[in-house]
Amino acid sequence: MNKAFVREGEGADEDEELAPALRLPAGSKNYMTRRGYDALRVELDRLVRIERPKLVETVAWAAGNGDRSENGDYIYGKKRLREIDRRIRFLIKRIENAEVVDPERQQGLEQVFFGATVSFCDLETEEEQRWQIVGVDEADASQGRISWISPLARAVLKARVGDVVRFQSPAGLREIEIIDIAYV
Repeated sequence: MNKAFVREGEGADEDEELAPALRLPAGSKNYMTRRGYDALRVELDRLVRIERPKLVETVAWAAGNGDRSENGDYIYGKKRLREIDRRIRFLIKRIENAEVVDPERQQGLEQVFFGATVSFCDLETEEEQRWQIVGVDEADASQGRISWISPLARAVLKARVGDVVRFQSPAGLREIEIIDIAYV
């Protein structure tokens, strides 16, 4: 069969193409906060209602200009359209499988669970850090948010204030003490 008639990525699972940090463990739910869920919905809406229609219009205009094999607008537009369609499929799949957890509803919990903001002290460097445990799609270290599947988050899950936790980080074995747990 001519390659032109085969869909790009046909037969491949889109999760296999993801960076390891974005892959969910097999059989696990796609936990996310309300903020993360809303951000995915906004991105999906923007792609479907604004970006894709504009690009389809550009590709249609470029296709009407004649020879498509040397038409940069057409070639780039079709490539970008495939990228947008792939992202739309990914977002729809993630949103459909999302389990939204509202950290504010977990007020009063004394253990670390999804959505918690955890303050701890590294016992070796005596440096204090603060991280919120969030969904895979909303993790952003520069904003103090780590994925619930990260080594640090997995290590502190179910810990309480005062607990000392050991875990393997990329820099080696670390020991931290939980100072505070908040759900905001």
